Amino acid sequence: MRRGWKMGLSGVLRFCRRVLSWVPVLVIVLVVLWSYYAYVFELCLVTVLSPAEKVIYLILYHAIFVFFAWTYWKSIFTLPQQPNQKFHLSYTDKERYENEERPEVQKQMLFDMAKKLPVYTRTGSGAVRFCDRCHLIKPDRCHHCSVCAMCVLKMDHHCPWVNNCIGFSNYKFFLQFLAYSVIYCLYIATTVFSYFIKYWRGELPSVRSKFHVLFLLFVACMFFVSLVILFGYHCWLVSRNKTTLEAFCTPVFTSGPEKNGFNLGFIKNIQQVFGNNKKFWLIPIGS
Repeated sequence: MRRGWKMGLSGVLRFCRRVLSWVPVLVIVLVVLWSYYAYVFELCLVTVLSPAEKVIYLILYHAIFVFFAWTYWKSIFTLPQQPNQKFHLSYTDKERYENEERPEVQKQMLFDMAKKLPVYTRTGSGAVRFCDRCHLIKPDRCHHCSVCAMCVLKMDHHCPWVNNCIGFSNYKFFLQFLAYSVIYCLYIATTVFSYFIKYWRGELPSVRSKFHVLFLLFVACMFFVSLVILFGYHCWLVSRNKTTLEAFCTPVFTSGPEKNGFNLGFIKNIQQVFGNNKKFWLIPIGS
């Protein structure tokens, strides 16, 4: 009875954690929906008087908005890619490993199994990188995400703003999302600024739209500054073929630590994230 009560409580806590993990995403969605209303209706349809200016603003805004929303969707709903089956211990090896009580023997068992795999990185002590929760030998650049409860290939970080783990399968989409977010904020700020000045000088009537236009400029500038810093940092990581985890913790190879061990040169580093076909670099599709 007591065990069943504990399992039930654990299930409720997991459910609450999953629900709460969507709160940051909901906040972003609500801000974006408000920005859409404020820009399209309060600025373009109410404040802007020139028909030609309305059309130009709306066409450019929706072109940017589509790519912004598309990349955000892909960043959220592209599942992290896990190591394939060959990195998992077989049932026999798993039983043998768990029944062995001597750490040095377990270490040697993993070392022997890793010889058959394309694995070239080690732990700080020189041991084979092994995940005791997923029961697999970790491929290079693979890490276990405690939030997603899985090992993720080329894990960069777990991002609460997309409620997803950023890694091999969606790093391209995440970078595109940051880029289009910067463009989205910059476009709003530059087109709203002149009307902000007019409201500030009293050249336009003080109506409901005034609040939306003033606040829209403030929010766009605030997000623009933070996103430019984050996007610039990830551009630097891509140029060096590093992940966020590798930038903070130098990878250890069989030959020893090497902070630029995955650097293939600027162009090949970019191709590792965006693919070989340049025409797909700006489009959020798998390449």
